[in-house]
Amino acid sequence: MKQQGRIIKIISNQYEVLDEQGNRHLCVAMGKLRKQYAPVVGDIVTIEHFSDQIGIQKIQKRKNELKRPAIANVDQAIIVMSCKDPDFSTTLIDRLIFQIAYANITPILCITKLDLIREDDPIHQEIEDYRKSGYQVYESGKGYATEELCAALKGKISVLTGQSGAGKSSLLNRIEPDFKLQTQEISKALGRGKHTTRHCELHEVAQGWVGDTPGFSSMDFSYMDVMTLQECIPDFKDYLYSCKFNDCIHINEPGCKIQEAVEAGKISKIRYEHYKEIVAMIKSGKPKY
Repeated sequence: MKQQGRIIKIISNQYEVLDEQGNRHLCVAMGKLRKQYAPVVGDIVTIEHFSDQIGIQKIQKRKNELKRPAIANVDQAIIVMSCKDPDFSTTLIDRLIFQIAYANITPILCITKLDLIREDDPIHQEIEDYRKSGYQVYESGKGYATEELCAALKGKISVLTGQSGAGKSSLLNRIEPDFKLQTQEISKALGRGKHTTRHCELHEVAQGWVGDTPGFSSMDFSYMDVMTLQECIPDFKDYLYSCKFNDCIHINEPGCKIQEAVEAGKISKIRYEHYKEIVAMIKSGKPKY
């Protein structure tokens, strides 16, 4: 009997697959999969029952995938960024946005530890800059409700990423009180968080599925194509294909509508400067930051 399901957990050579009826199966990968790519969490697969085991026979075509963390068929990536401990960074947010959008995944922001900053802190203006640019932004901290974020998770395959120590696991624990993930204190000596998540797994949270992963320890931009990148950045979408030159990459070219929009305040100058940094990194072949 053949069935279709989604891989929700991988431990060693065992794959936990959730079928369309909501049943879970512990499976092994069949030899024929060697002609395809290796199965990852999020894959839609065809499984078959044998007398002594259940085997994954086929991996369906992926709509998108991330390499680090290894996960496929994601609807949205929630960038978790703290206001303090570790510090808020628009550079890191934007580099994550570019990488996520390049993978054909919708980036969403969740700002944590807002209770640790004052009402007049400049971070509030930086957060508002993302909202004005059209990004979904959710706020988190002591005294902040989680209902809006819960609604965003419902019915979606999401992945959490961002700084170590920003509170990804704690955030999931607040959303789903019965859901316990190991958490750790910030390492004061290092000034950054210690990884608390040891493997990639889809967890059922707020009537959706969330991949709680170790996050991005480093980011590689060397594989990117500049023309493809500029088409993926959400801030640019209203101004693409209207520049004077078809191969415009929006750096120094005359008649560039995106540069004009930046000067007019219609596109975030911060995001545009970060875009230029990534273009320079791609051109230089520099793989990591």
